[in-house]
Order: sequence, then structure tokens, then C-alpha cells
Amino acid sequence: MRREETVDYNFKVTWHAITKMYNGYGAPFDITASTGFVLLNIDVENGTPATKIAPLLGMESRSLTRMLKTFEEKGWIEKKPDPADGRSVRIFLTPLGIKKRELSRLSVKVFNNKVREAVTDDQMNVFLDVVAEINKIIENKDLFKQLKDQLLNNEQDH
Repeated sequence: MRREETVDYNFKVTWHAITKMYNGYGAPFDITASTGFVLLNIDVENGTPATKIAPLLGMESRSLTRMLKTFEEKGWIEKKPDPADGRSVRIFLTPLGIKKRELSRLSVKVFNNKVREAVTDDQMNVFLDVVAEINKIIENKDLFKQLKDQLLNNEQDH
């Protein structure tokens, strides 16, 4: 199988291109694809518990902690105690953070509209169905056990 025929290669190349595009659009506004993604996932009205953001985005908490510290230094967010749980902190966007979030939202909206202009509804539905199936496969813990066993068997054969 050639690399161009593999699922992971195509996802990686496409995601790299999308990230590069968003980074290019966001650079004049001091926004990257990663920072925009985080901003878009902070609840504007109620804030978001700090502990919920990293798992929601599939990020490492260390990376998110550094990013939130930078956001706070830039005046994009503020941290407030969670009224429901005094041990927890909620992240709220400041007016500047809301502005940065809106710029991110607009770039996502424009890109998605362009994709939907170029792709039929049927194609989009098939794409979303395929992505959902791929995610089910990835979440299947038995797959990783099978892969590990195969790799160990190949290692022993050589």
C-alpha cells in the first residue's frame, strides 16, 4: 500500500494544510489554529471549567496550561473560582478574548462554507460517516491489543 492510499497519511497531510491555512489567516491577529480552537471551546456566557478544556479538545493538560497562561498574560481570559465547586476554576473570555474568538469563528465559518460549496451534501454526509467510523475504530481498545500482539510477534520472528 502506498502512503497516499493510507487513511492516516491523508488525514495528516490535510490537517497540516488546514492548520497552515488557519495560521496564515490568524497571524495578523496573533491567533494560531491551536489558540483559535481553544478559544472556540470556551463558553462565552458561563465560562468553562479549566479541567474540562483539555479532554474536550484532545490536548495534553500541560500544553493547555501553558496556552491559558499566555492567554491570561495577553488579557484574553480571566480565571474565576467555580461557584459550584470552590476547588475548581472556570475560564472566562475577556472582551478582547471574545473578539479573538469571533475572528476564529469567522475563519472557521468561511472555510466550512467554501468546503460545502465545493462538496455535495451526499459527499459531506459520507465523509462525516467515515470519520465517525474511523473514530469508533480508534476508540476500540481491542484494536490496540491486536496491533501490539502483531508487532510483538513480528519482532520475535525477526
